[in-house]
Amino acid sequence: MADAEPPAWITVEVAYALPDRQFLQPVTLPAGATVAAAIRASGVLEQFPALVLANQPVGVFAQPRTLADGVSDGDRVELYRPLQADPKEARRRLAAQGKTMGRG
Repeated sequence: MADAEPPAWITVEVAYALPDRQFLQPVTLPAGATVAAAIRASGVLEQFPALVLANQPVGVFAQPRTLADGVSDGDRVELYRPLQADPKEARRRLAAQGKTMGRG
């Protein structure tokens, strides 16, 4: 049995979310494309001009990646917003008040 050749084209989704707006765009790219290529092809940088790709934290399925990392067919490339508060510090403040995360 002959080995199957990898697809010449792959499809990935690019996702970015703000509190009031979500961007989710599938893109078709040549096999071997990078995270950066997927982001550029999606149009997210035009829709959100404040994004600076060189400084943008990114990942694939919630796993941190670099812009130079490759993507595979079916991947979801995610652009992350900065955290508004350090989760450890938020837990410390709540504990000091006798509260826990997820409860008032």
